[in-house]
Amino acid sequence: MVHLVNHPLVQDILFELRDARTTPERFRQLAGRISVLLAAEALRDLPTVADTVATPLGPAQGRRVTSDVVLVPVLRAGLGMLPGMLELVPGARVGHIGLQRDERTALASQYYWKLPPRIEDSYVLMIDPMLATGGSAVAALDMLSRAGARHIRLVCIVAAPEGIAAVEKAYPAIPIFTPVIDDRLNDQKFIVPGLGDFGDRLYGTM
Repeated sequence: MVHLVNHPLVQDILFELRDARTTPERFRQLAGRISVLLAAEALRDLPTVADTVATPLGPAQGRRVTSDVVLVPVLRAGLGMLPGMLELVPGARVGHIGLQRDERTALASQYYWKLPPRIEDSYVLMIDPMLATGGSAVAALDMLSRAGARHIRLVCIVAAPEGIAAVEKAYPAIPIFTPVIDDRLNDQKFIVPGLGDFGDRLYGTM
């Protein structure tokens, strides 16, 4: 269920995001741009209905989206992807999941949780830029599943094989959209080569 997004613009943005010389300001701009493209890919099969619109020269047949979309960033890094996705889907509802990773154990603990109501039939994009061990992603997916979400897609910017394996073991039917699967995790459970700590680079807290 892994969908590799190989669009040339996505790969070009990812290349600059990886660069250690990229400033936080530029990093935020790039995160927004790549998020638009990843969200478009993740919502490629969003249901539409036929409709008619009046153009200046007469009626035209077309299709429009009627499905509810919910965007759920995993705090804090996921917030860097939210503005770009809202540009693409301005009518989307937004939830938030706060998970803190213990740097010693790499285990995730919840500190915040707020979802829109009635998400059973919504198309939910869970936004987690770095899929490393998969612990945070699986914990967030557990919460979404308990809330009744049935149409979930996981969108990340960099993924590690270990994280993909963990998600596929727990939720084999949930698709993962990412531009790249990197080599491995290091001893500190960071993705190699990765791009560093996404949240720190996003907010200049390195």
